[in-house]
This record gives sequence, C-alpha cells and structure tokens, in this order.
Amino acid sequence: MTKVASHDEISKSLRAFVDGYNRNAQLKAMNRDWNRTVLVQATDIPSQHTLVLRDGELTLLEGATGEADLTVTAGSDLLRDLFSGEITPTEPYLDGRLKVLGREEDIIRLDFISL
Repeated sequence: MTKVASHDEISKSLRAFVDGYNRNAQLKAMNRDWNRTVLVQATDIPSQHTLVLRDGELTLLEGATGEADLTVTAGSDLLRDLFSGEITPTEPYLDGRLKVLGREEDIIRLDFISL
C-alpha cells in the first residue's frame, strides 16, 4: 500500500528545506549567481509549490507561479521525505520515482543543493 503525504506535510518539509538552505552561508555564496525557479509537484495529490532562488536566497511560494526552469515531480510521500532530509534524491531519481525536468547543468546543481 502506497503512503500518501498531505499538501501540508509537503509544505512543512519544503519550509524546513528552505530554512536550512538559507542558514547555510556556503550554499548561498555558491548560488548567488544561479537564479532559477523550480516547480515541485506531487503526482498523487493536488499539491504544487514553487521554489525561487534569487541572488543566493531561496523562497517558497504556494502553487505554480509561471514558467519554471526546473520541474520536480514525485509521489507526495517521496517529496515530503526528500525535502525533509530523510532520503537523498539519488535512488528515487535513478529508479524513476523522482522526475526532474530541465537543463542538465541545472539538474546537477539542484541535486548538489538537495544533498
């Protein structure tokens, strides 16, 4: 039986991810020139969030907010676990449960940030 996380659980894990990122001075310095918008959407429940990286600062917005540079899709439980830090993206990406669409160099950089 597949577990399903709620929209609120995904939101909470994304807020924790954003807070952790913004407390990491090294990550912020590394990404100060990488301005991207990332759409995060669940495949099994109606849940969309937008991560906006501008000048090293990461912000979280509810819903889809226009054109995204990267799109991350997965089941709700996987998104919750990924952004809360319980799992790394490598295995779910390789086995197809996590899909990331965008330019290859952006995908690699996003993967580095999420580890």
